[in-house]
Amino acid sequence: MNRLGSEKVAIIGVIDPDVTVASTVVSDYGNLGLFEQGMAILKVGTLGASGTVDAKLVQATDSSGTGSKDITGKAITQLTQAGTDSDKQVIINIRAEELDLDNDFDHVALSVTVGTATSDLDGVLLGLNPRFGPASDNDLASVDEIVN
Repeated sequence: MNRLGSEKVAIIGVIDPDVTVASTVVSDYGNLGLFEQGMAILKVGTLGASGTVDAKLVQATDSSGTGSKDITGKAITQLTQAGTDSDKQVIINIRAEELDLDNDFDHVALSVTVGTATSDLDGVLLGLNPRFGPASDNDLASVDEIVN
């Protein structure tokens, strides 16, 4: 109970905050094999006129995305500008055992597709409950500071 949050949760992937044109952006591929669970958080700002946003988790065999494929059941309901989904957040949970471990798929990423119109968004992929040591040992190199 005395553990710090950064000892239990690591940032293993990000989509940096930005205006995103109609395209697909993918976070870093984080090694979920080092954790019991993961959680992706997508935040959207203003969606462009007629804009849509789809998001899903994908798995791969390494941090470069080798063999990337979808993870069944890990996709959001499409966010739309017409559906007043601007300035909303979505969360996708995953357990390590939901990956195709038999075929060495132990890395996961958040894949976001913006359709029709430029939209503001960012995302973070978290590793939860590390199997060994503090979670912060597995943070992305871009994590600049942890304040205790």
